[in-house]
Amino acid sequence: MPNIKSSILSVKSDAKRNAKNTAEKSRVRTASRKVLDAVEAGNAEEAKSLLTLACKTIDQAAANHVYHKNAANRKKSRLARKVNAMA
Repeated sequence: MPNIKSSILSVKSDAKRNAKNTAEKSRVRTASRKVLDAVEAGNAEEAKSLLTLACKTIDQAAANHVYHKNAANRKKSRLARKVNAMA
């Protein structure tokens, strides 16, 4: 544990930021996994509806600066490609 006051505050804020980012990334991974599971099961309609939710979740994460906007777009594109390949 640091002795300097600014370092102590920095450690606290880093921990808080890390917890928020970890939770946000977990939400994105869960949404993406649901889309991929629907694709593997062959449920086209369910996959499309889950894709819109996943895209929304990814956009929110990018807005909160958890992901870079290009990384978020790449994630959305890869999911959409897999959903469109079913149809």
